[in-house]
Amino acid sequence: MLRVKVVISGTISQEKPTLFVLNHISWLDIPVVGKVIQGSFVAKKEVERYPVVGAISKLQQTIFIERTRPAIKGHKGEMQEHLENGDNLFLFPEGTSSNGIVVQDFKSSYFALAEREINGRHLKVQPVTIAYSRLNNISLTRGTMGIVAWVGDEELLSHIWAFLKRGKITVELRFHKPVTIDDYDSRKTMASDCQLTIAKSLSRALTDRREEQP
Repeated sequence: MLRVKVVISGTISQEKPTLFVLNHISWLDIPVVGKVIQGSFVAKKEVERYPVVGAISKLQQTIFIERTRPAIKGHKGEMQEHLENGDNLFLFPEGTSSNGIVVQDFKSSYFALAEREINGRHLKVQPVTIAYSRLNNISLTRGTMGIVAWVGDEELLSHIWAFLKRGKITVELRFHKPVTIDDYDSRKTMASDCQLTIAKSLSRALTDRREEQP
């Protein structure tokens, strides 16, 4: 219905549960990711009230949270319950959507879950890059990315309607090497590393380059 072509690269973690951390660009991120992997999103509380997107989010069993450190801590029990049930979780650690070109700082508080143990082991975390790369097979640029990227106070329904009139979008999901908190000295370092991995990958995707081989 949305005329979106999803291109996948890398290996999706098969370990359950896995915490997938992704850059956030658009209301479109949720149906795109939900088409590829089963799991529950963690999204800001406002999303629950969005037309169309709110309904889609509820179908994905989204956990809605306030974007404050105390509120995130308060929802840890709900997230833990999902994880103990073997449910994957999807996090957008930027805390808001971006312009589709630049990845904003990842908030380390979102990585507190990585310090939890599930079945005696720290949670597997997989960084994933979302890149909207083409419209009608023509590369998206800084000037045209607003067709997909939904930022600021732009009215949602008008953005969705304008998007639907523009044609076929290609979005790439690039899955990177999974990590655990054991690989880092702190969750702040983990957040920075995941952000850097995704930022470099987004740049490669927008310039039609493949991932570097390890």
